[in-house]
Amino acid sequence: MATANQNRDYRIFEEFAFYMMEQARRNRAADIFKLGGKVYAFDSTTIPLCLSVFWWAKFRKKKGGVKVHVLYDLEAQVPAFYHITTASVHDSKAMPEIPYETGAYYIFDRGYNNFKELFRIQRMESFFVVRAKTNLQYKCVKWKRRMPKNILSDAEIELTVYNSRKDYPDNLRLVRYYDEEQDREFMFLTNAMDLTAQQIADLYKNRWQIELFFKWLKQHLKIKKFWGTTENAVRIQIAAAITAYCLVAIVQHDMKLKRSTYEVLQILSISLTDKTPLRELFDKTYSNDVKEQFGPLIPGLFD
Repeated sequence: MATANQNRDYRIFEEFAFYMMEQARRNRAADIFKLGGKVYAFDSTTIPLCLSVFWWAKFRKKKGGVKVHVLYDLEAQVPAFYHITTASVHDSKAMPEIPYETGAYYIFDRGYNNFKELFRIQRMESFFVVRAKTNLQYKCVKWKRRMPKNILSDAEIELTVYNSRKDYPDNLRLVRYYDEEQDREFMFLTNAMDLTAQQIADLYKNRWQIELFFKWLKQHLKIKKFWGTTENAVRIQIAAAITAYCLVAIVQHDMKLKRSTYEVLQILSISLTDKTPLRELFDKTYSNDVKEQFGPLIPGLFD
């Protein structure tokens, strides 16, 4: 397996992964937010690697690793795009690779305060919500006086740092939100002027789905251990994991299964040589059987 993964061109697997992502998105298409455009979250996860073995993936002096940058469709709940770099690449450096769509909404965490790229989204007549850094320098142009519950402020601002203003010459909207559950205050930057402040906060809250996806991918599809040591081998295994995830998502949706993604994956994994039709296979396999063989279930993303 290791030798095969070193010799086969990873691009074959990568292109098929992109094809399966598109198929899964079509099958699971939904309009949850009702905003008139797709809603995406973009983030990365780091996979640590032993530098003495994975010599090409230098991260720090004595550490290695790769980053998987993922554009996640929050409504279909499947990935829409991914990009692999070494772990030393800053998150915001992957933003130019995103296949932006007109009218779509893009949700980012604090590491993506790249105003040049954010202005690119603005020019495409799309929208973004990004968590602002605490040292953001700006001046208020106008603000709303009556705030709904948990909305601390809602203002139109102008960036005051020369380079930031040069990269993003238009005004932005700054929403300060208090989360009661976490007892924390959040600041969001956005160009979506027509949404309510609560909608902005809710969009960012849903960004957490991509974190669950990363956790699911690492725990259940075993991409923390690799069969080969070359970059080609690592890329193949990541592409195969994402393909498997999309297949499980399609099966679960099309068959309207009342099972977690974890259950579906485990039933399929223990039945790879079984010729039983899928419907019969899922009907005759009980949850207790899966629990006994694989331990307690971890909730899936589609529950």
